[in-house]
Amino acid sequence: MDLWTDSQMASIHKMLNPRSLAVIGATPRLQYGGRFLAAALKASERVRVYAVNPRYEEIMGITSYPSVSALPEAPDVVGIVVPYHQVLETLQECHRKGVGSAIVISAGFAERGVDDRRDLQGELGAFARASGLRISGPNCLGLANVKDDIWATSSSRGANGLKGPIGLVCQSGATAFGPFLVRAVDNGIGFSYIISTGNEADLDFTDFARYLLDDPATRVIAGFVEGFKHAEKFLEVAKLAAERGKPLVMIKIGRSELGARAARSHTAALTGSDALYEEVFAQYGVVRVQSYDELLEVAHLLAHTPRPSQPGLAVVSHSGGISSLTADMCGQVGLDLPPLTEQARDGINGVLKGFGWAANPSDVTGYANSESFPQIMDYMIKEPQVGTMVVASAGADSQAEQVISLRDQSDKGIVFLWTGSRGETAGLGKLKSANIPVFYAPDTLARGLRHLHDYHAWRERRLTEGFGATPEQTFEQERTLARLRGLGRPTLSESESKQLIAAWGVPVAEEVRVGSVDAAVDAAQRLGYPVVLKVDSPDILHKTEAGVVRLGVQDAEQVRAAYGEILARAAVHAPNATISGVLVQEMVTDGIEVIVGVTYDPQLGPTLLFGSGGIMVEVYNDVALRRCPITQAEARDMLGAVKGARVLHGFRGRPAADVEALTRTLVQVSHLAMHLEGQLSELDINPLLVLPMGRGVKAVDALAVLKA
Repeated sequence: MDLWTDSQMASIHKMLNPRSLAVIGATPRLQYGGRFLAAALKASERVRVYAVNPRYEEIMGITSYPSVSALPEAPDVVGIVVPYHQVLETLQECHRKGVGSAIVISAGFAERGVDDRRDLQGELGAFARASGLRISGPNCLGLANVKDDIWATSSSRGANGLKGPIGLVCQSGATAFGPFLVRAVDNGIGFSYIISTGNEADLDFTDFARYLLDDPATRVIAGFVEGFKHAEKFLEVAKLAAERGKPLVMIKIGRSELGARAARSHTAALTGSDALYEEVFAQYGVVRVQSYDELLEVAHLLAHTPRPSQPGLAVVSHSGGISSLTADMCGQVGLDLPPLTEQARDGINGVLKGFGWAANPSDVTGYANSESFPQIMDYMIKEPQVGTMVVASAGADSQAEQVISLRDQSDKGIVFLWTGSRGETAGLGKLKSANIPVFYAPDTLARGLRHLHDYHAWRERRLTEGFGATPEQTFEQERTLARLRGLGRPTLSESESKQLIAAWGVPVAEEVRVGSVDAAVDAAQRLGYPVVLKVDSPDILHKTEAGVVRLGVQDAEQVRAAYGEILARAAVHAPNATISGVLVQEMVTDGIEVIVGVTYDPQLGPTLLFGSGGIMVEVYNDVALRRCPITQAEARDMLGAVKGARVLHGFRGRPAADVEALTRTLVQVSHLAMHLEGQLSELDINPLLVLPMGRGVKAVDALAVLKA
């Protein structure tokens, strides 16, 4: 199914590139309607601008029309600034007129937190989708086509911005046209578009981001969001962004509710929403940042710096202290400053004539502000292991011109760490105008460069490996699910849960469910001692705590004793529990315990969890999370992210475990999660035992909870 239609993209195009625009609720006072009209009129030589308000004949020097219907044409976009209860009626009139798109500035909808306003917002969205008159908002501040200087916004800062390759999409209008715009202007960072989406009754972040992926003027998409209404749209945007080579740089705020189910299984308790976003962003190549400045600086860096041809950095400064701190910060985030070759070291020392020190980082003292500085930089940037160079200084225009000239002649990236006043005009102004990425602190510079390297490494690998794909569900899988759903209860017993995962190719420990002590003895003899006995019940979820498990049962006499004991303990622990029987299970002794689980996040959907086994997973929360489905490579990444998983590769004389079988199982469980979305609530395989190399894995316990 195509997630975006041509008509939807055409509506967004009219919003962002209007030839005609009307402000419904325009006013001569510089309130929302007046500010919108004033901003729009600054583009009146290129855009036909109309005012609509029956109380005025003229506003700001142009005719004021009594209604949309009275306009001489159907505008490409309208800005709606009327009381909330008039918005739907206004949209209906706009549709009858043939208006192309709408920006609803009006507030008073779902943000009020009451049902009737949420319902009214839902009506706006439903009307927009049914009629084809697509809307941004409500409760937004509008948008700006910065590259063409068309400002369809009620912001008091309308028509104030620099042109550049960054498309900003922000749920908060006050944030988009406030700190982001102000800081961008201060830092010389330019936008292609600024888009505020507000309450997103219709079009949301992903819709505008999808449009910007096709926009040739946009190289990086910067986002500020609280959450996503449709995970599949966000993930599809991320995939397309990887294909197009347009990085997504985002601030994500807010948390989704996991609800009461967190108490039912280990997986749900360990899957934190924000932790999941962190992992999914990394999985899909989204660069996550934490502040206004970081979003702008990193987006600017990615827009104006080529992919590093080598992983190494070269750092040069007029100060040994500054260069050392910069190198230290880069080292802390895992970046490398390779030693200079003898040729570069001798060449730089020949320039320095006994002053400073030729190294990486390099302290070149006053030569950073001399005619010899280009020669020093040239030695460093041409080092074979260097892909990006950092200049940490605060020189005058001449130094800036030298850096700009080197950037223009080199195919490697140059980044500037400005060590002087941000209010300085000499030097800094030229760097900004030339789009040299500028940072103001060594730690933010280091994090930015880490993002630059990580993004390009991720994209190169992802384009080779592709994204995870889910095979078609088999008939046997469908039949198994139907049979288990036919039991009429959401929580499955252990044996039933194992039947479910076995249908998706997860190996399970050999076991027999019995209903009598004699049958238990027979089963134990067939399986071979020692064995495990457990109560099989959908109502006793944590069997060890309930005392209904016996390990290492050695003979028939012990089987008979254990059988009676665990049934008695079950009766005391949960007198009304449904007992499906007693499981007699092979005793698996030579495996390493891990946990594998599935939950469904309200925003991001099917989530796979992998963690170290035993109680340590809860003590240290030693887990990795991924959005399903995953690839084999992503499964290996999950193992690498879990500290306790290091024992899988052999530890203190213990043989290496069957890691390949484990990664295959993780992929299979991710397919199960995709197939059962909407039918499965959560799944725990805890523990899954990873056997020595070549012997596979075995699930020795499982808990599945179906949706009612």
